[in-house]
Amino acid sequence: MNITTKQFNLLSDINAVWNFLVETYDRENDSGRPAPFFEYALSSSWMDTSYSFLDRLWFDGDKVVAFVYYEAPVTDIYFNVRKGYEFLAEELVDYAVSDMPHFGGEQQFVLFGGQQAIKDAAAKRGFKQVYEYTDLVFDFKNELHYGLPEGYHFVGPEHIDIVKCSKLCWYGFGHGEKGEFKDWDAYDDSLDWTPAKSHKSGWRSFVSPSPHATPEYNIIIADTNEEYVCFAGMWWVPQNKLAYMEPLCTHPDHRRKGLAAATLTEQYRRMKALGATCMTGGEDEFYKKIGYGKGSHWTFWKKG
Repeated sequence: MNITTKQFNLLSDINAVWNFLVETYDRENDSGRPAPFFEYALSSSWMDTSYSFLDRLWFDGDKVVAFVYYEAPVTDIYFNVRKGYEFLAEELVDYAVSDMPHFGGEQQFVLFGGQQAIKDAAAKRGFKQVYEYTDLVFDFKNELHYGLPEGYHFVGPEHIDIVKCSKLCWYGFGHGEKGEFKDWDAYDDSLDWTPAKSHKSGWRSFVSPSPHATPEYNIIIADTNEEYVCFAGMWWVPQNKLAYMEPLCTHPDHRRKGLAAATLTEQYRRMKALGATCMTGGEDEFYKKIGYGKGSHWTFWKKG
């Protein structure tokens, strides 16, 4: 083996990371995060990408065999390792401890059910599990069958208004407390587009589409006034037969009406026709109520 390393470069390595995560995805053994997890974070306004140069790739020749990276907060560290290269676990953990963000001793490893080698290496360095939970996934062997409530309709992908979608997400994710949503017409040439200023002032951030995003499979529901009220994003990964649903939100004025369940039912219908075998969700009790079952087992480890 000819093991080498390389620091992650956003412009040149995004495809290599995506391909590696697709190739190593193992739902049954719960061996790490699927490909959309990392790329969705990179494209999100809540993600601090300023430390992404610390993410590191391990290669065996030209083949990526391991990846150490952070998400949010930057002190949460993740590991993905190709099967057969678990012997790198101690080296990966050593790198994470010495070089990945660890401000004020807040560093935390996020490890999954099938990552025993990483867990063992972390324990040797004084890390202990402090929390755990299991997220929920919908198995397409089952069926989702929640109908659209009266007074609402799905918006065809050819008619989606990105500003109206942004407005829905602004309120759907609780940003209304920062101020009223401002549409495109409210911008002028004097606007400071830096992330810090845009967040403080309540302005939206605009980012370029991710190279592997599949927005054509997003689902949006509108009311009779053509206001968008529910949105579910979808990352379709055909190699893994994975329907990675992210994000999901409902406008506060339209919650508890069955819109989210209807949206996921439509996602299920469309993605199953493409060959998907499962769709991701989250840990919220809502998913369990509509038929989601056991997914990944998340464990959180801290030193001392």
